[in-house]
Amino acid sequence: MSWLTRVRQSIPFLPKRETPDNLWHKCRECGTMVFTKEYEENLSVCPKCDHHGRIGPRARFEQIFDPGYTILPQPQVREDPLKFRDSKKYTDRIKAARQSTGEQDALINARGTIEGEQAVIGVQDFAFMGGSMGMGVGAAFVAGARAAIEARCPYIIFTAAGGARMQEGILSLMQMPKTTVAIAELKEAGLPYIVVLTDPTTGGVTASYAMLGDVQLSEPGALIGFAGQRVIESTIREKLPEGFQRAEYLLDHGMVDMVVHRKDLRERLAKLVSYLAPERKAA
Repeated sequence: MSWLTRVRQSIPFLPKRETPDNLWHKCRECGTMVFTKEYEENLSVCPKCDHHGRIGPRARFEQIFDPGYTILPQPQVREDPLKFRDSKKYTDRIKAARQSTGEQDALINARGTIEGEQAVIGVQDFAFMGGSMGMGVGAAFVAGARAAIEARCPYIIFTAAGGARMQEGILSLMQMPKTTVAIAELKEAGLPYIVVLTDPTTGGVTASYAMLGDVQLSEPGALIGFAGQRVIESTIREKLPEGFQRAEYLLDHGMVDMVVHRKDLRERLAKLVSYLAPERKAA
């Protein structure tokens, strides 16, 4: 045994410290490593580059609603109506998405108050199969709109989706007119419909309820469009402007009414609700 081995074996090494896997968050935009606790306290916004991270329904409800909001029941729809299978069964994909997110589908509704103003809020969860729009999302949207009509308050939707759910074929595309009819019911009832576009909002969702709001808000830097930039460029054979599908570009060209930082969203929505639904104060 060499002297180096004897010395090394005589040194009392402490056991390796266990550290949680989720102690740090790496920003998708700038790559900065941020303490997860600090990141969550900053509303899931990078403190260095201000990139707005994707968040789920529960976190969104906590940020927007006053304490004491109520999650609305999830509508029941027929699952896997086409018996679809690609590399996996559609039923297996749904099961995996439910296990990873803890939600039944990609759109969750809740009812509560925003700085004292009544509202029903729907939030799409991109973590659930890319927030894709299937029959479950369509049914949840209609349920949220009708809950708002029953409560005589606005319906606010936070969109986040890759588009229609391919595993449901034409049935997923039928959710586009279905949700449009629900918006018409809100308008007939004289109630506001407010859209908050978050990253990303694309495909059939953009082509339907995401662009039909009385007021269109967006979070900074959100990707908003129908087809992807590379697909459009290869189709029209022209180079598109940099960032043409980002929230700020859409604001400059009239497709979005305002781009609002996440820390200001709660206050801005409360003001919009008070302006657009003044009858609530008179009641």
